Amino acid sequence: MLLLSLTWYEMISVSLANGEPAITASIMAPSDLHIVKHDFGVILSWNSNITEEMKTYYVKYVLIYKFDTAKEKTERLQEKEKMIRLGLHSGFHAKVKTQLISKETEDIIKESNWIEFTYKAPPVYIQNFSCIIYNISNLNCTWDIKTEAPEDAQYFLSYRHSREEFQCQLYLTNAKNKKIGCHMKEVYFNHANKIRFNITVKELSNSSENHSYYKKFRPQRLEKLNPPINVSISLENRSIKITWKPPPTIGSAKKICFTYQVKITDLELIDVSEEEYVHPIHDPAKQYIIQVRAKKTTCISNKIWSEWSEPVFINDEYKDNKMNTWKLLILILFSSMIFTGGLLIFLCRRYKCIDPMLTPIPHPSDKIRIWLASDAAPCQEYGLVPQSPDMLLISDLSTPVTELSFNTSEVNMHSEITLVPLEKNQHKGIN
Repeated sequence: MLLLSLTWYEMISVSLANGEPAITASIMAPSDLHIVKHDFGVILSWNSNITEEMKTYYVKYVLIYKFDTAKEKTERLQEKEKMIRLGLHSGFHAKVKTQLISKETEDIIKESNWIEFTYKAPPVYIQNFSCIIYNISNLNCTWDIKTEAPEDAQYFLSYRHSREEFQCQLYLTNAKNKKIGCHMKEVYFNHANKIRFNITVKELSNSSENHSYYKKFRPQRLEKLNPPINVSISLENRSIKITWKPPPTIGSAKKICFTYQVKITDLELIDVSEEEYVHPIHDPAKQYIIQVRAKKTTCISNKIWSEWSEPVFINDEYKDNKMNTWKLLILILFSSMIFTGGLLIFLCRRYKCIDPMLTPIPHPSDKIRIWLASDAAPCQEYGLVPQSPDMLLISDLSTPVTELSFNTSEVNMHSEITLVPLEKNQHKGIN
């Protein structure tokens, strides 16, 4: 959609002291504006309305345009057209006028009035477009799809760099199989040339409704550096000296291009512009963990920090000594236990202190067994056996006691035993 607001003003004639003919006619503002779609935006052209008399001067066109979300840009052109890259913008407002410039003094002789217009671009269906370069030759780009985007729309990414165009190698998709990102590897960039990304939105149901958006960056602004390399530490006069080297980069590798941050245990991040840092406090009893990261801010502004370097530990020797002390104590204790156990075993074997506990109980001799068997009958005869049916008489002492079973619930604790005078049993003897 193109909105035009045209006005013409007659300019006051200017007499020239250098002898160039004065222009008495007024200069008409540019007219017949045309806007034609281009792969990366639109081409704006106009009719200059310049007469033959005016061609004796240099003819310049002043174009000022501003996107909805960007700063105003001013350009002085010799041609009657300008390609305006739309990027991820919804449209722009612009104005243009004609100027006559003296060929000798390059002074402005005359100029027309402005012609203003507003261009409303087709709807933009993507937002939050961003890219990052890492590991020198890897590129990742992502974008979000707006809710008002057509359901059948699909998205394609390409970029142009150093006069070559490259298509996306691997797309990232969401749950609806919509392309929301692109990954490329083994790609290389010249830091002096900008990267021009182009996102084309194609509606599958309507092949004529294709929209293209572009965005351009300097490669170094997209670069995420690798962590600093060769990070090392040394202890000097109760201070910690940390040194490192800058990581490889696609742009300038001068020292002034890099800035660093140092992270030390329990301390705030420390900004450093050199490739070393000395920490003045060193507690020998404390362990420190140190890491470094980098980005570029001097040669080119870059907001992307690298990842932190691998942690470096201070007082590892103190920690190792402490661990070694514990290991030594455990080893000594274990050795002492083994020595003490071996000594006890030796003494017990030497003095047979365990033998009495392991000696079996001997069986009664044959004489005692015969005597007990022969003496059982007189005991019954003289009434020395309890007159109780529950009394159990052990007649065979060869049977181990452990093999006998008693029913204690049936034993009558009140059984009576009848005693007879001792004289009646004096004739008995033990053979």
